[in-house]
Amino acid sequence: MSKQKTPDLIRLYIKSCMIGFVLAALFVALLLGLDVMGLGGLVARSDVGLVAVLVLWLLNGIVFAGVQFAIAVMGLADDDDDDHDGGLFARVYLAEPVPVRVDRRPPPRR
Repeated sequence: MSKQKTPDLIRLYIKSCMIGFVLAALFVALLLGLDVMGLGGLVARSDVGLVAVLVLWLLNGIVFAGVQFAIAVMGLADDDDDDHDGGLFARVYLAEPVPVRVDRRPPPRR
């Protein structure tokens, strides 16, 4: 069986997921460590506190990984796609009004 090279997009996705879950772990640690809204104390006093922390980390990890992957994919865009000649703003073309004939007669009754 030959060893195949992992596609670049899959590698980027795995890297983004790992970064997102690490950021989520830091976020949850800060939430619990700073005892935001009494969350740290609530988890410490609960008998299912570990499950709550794991769920909090997992759900935040999914969100953070998705955001990290979206940022990474948007960063892959080519800079050659710009049609304007530089600067911060694209050209704005103002439309000319077109006269429209309106028939003022009421529609026939059926």
